[in-house]
Amino acid sequence: MSKLLLHNRRIDSVFQLLGEKENDLTFAVGWALANSRSFLGSFLKEIGCAHSTIGDSTIVRLQTHESKRGITDIEIESGNDFFIIVEAKRGWHLPSRNQLSKYLGRHSFSSAKARFKAVVVLSECSKQYFNEFVEKPRHQGARLLDLPWKEVFHCSRRATGKSSHAEKRLLNELSIYLENIMTMQNKESNLVFVVSLSYRNPRGSTISYIDIVNDKRLYFHPMGTNGWPSEPPNYIGFRYDGKLQTIHYVKSYDVFTDPHVHIGEIEADNWGSYFLYHLGPPIRPNHEVRTGRIYRNGRVWCMLDALLTSRSISKARDITKKRMRQVQFEE
Repeated sequence: MSKLLLHNRRIDSVFQLLGEKENDLTFAVGWALANSRSFLGSFLKEIGCAHSTIGDSTIVRLQTHESKRGITDIEIESGNDFFIIVEAKRGWHLPSRNQLSKYLGRHSFSSAKARFKAVVVLSECSKQYFNEFVEKPRHQGARLLDLPWKEVFHCSRRATGKSSHAEKRLLNELSIYLENIMTMQNKESNLVFVVSLSYRNPRGSTISYIDIVNDKRLYFHPMGTNGWPSEPPNYIGFRYDGKLQTIHYVKSYDVFTDPHVHIGEIEADNWGSYFLYHLGPPIRPNHEVRTGRIYRNGRVWCMLDALLTSRSISKARDITKKRMRQVQFEE
């Protein structure tokens, strides 16, 4: 079988031709739910709707509009059996309370006589994070549930063994697609997120930011606020004393609200939502890489090779921007 390349990127699943945005994810999952009864059954079981009847009356709708109540991503309905609204999110983003209230208040949904009614949020979030941070509107008769993308992936894998040959092909395509994007970390990306590191201690801490990185191989920052990333980077670089010090691969990450759970030297407190990165061994440039023209606390993105070959971080940043503009122009 010949390889298929799109912009020199290998395509292993037909769903990859859609793209990797939220709407693309929605359409891929919606298509699979409508065309694989075993996948739909696995999905329903996962959200606690296990003994439902799936038949010719079951309907899967994509992007249904209702006046003043927004547009839903996916609706799954089967007479008086179940009515489910699915909201698909990329990364650790969650729908607002207002958005959820609109869905729960839709006339078609609230007036339905289905015995099982739910709004299901698909995201990268853990159940613990979802339960703590989603602003749940009050509503009688319907459930508000979360389902991480990795569980949707497992649903597709479990359903494969109970499927027809045609369904198996479809679910294999879906599994490849979800596996490539569900971690929300682009494993092929060589972009480095470069931050300024301080000798100061975090509030309530007996250890400095620099020591947390150098001694514990940990780093943390707020999630998606004030210019901080809402998705973990592959690499992170640290600068202080006027130059780049080290670059680290982000081996894994956690989400915390209380830093004391992970770093005993910081007193227990509720900080809100933070990413905590577990860092790999340091990569050190073989020559001095000065900070250059970057604000004192400025944060920038640089391609790894540019960062290791340039004389300053700002020069590597400029090279990176030029390359990315060129790629966008070619596409």
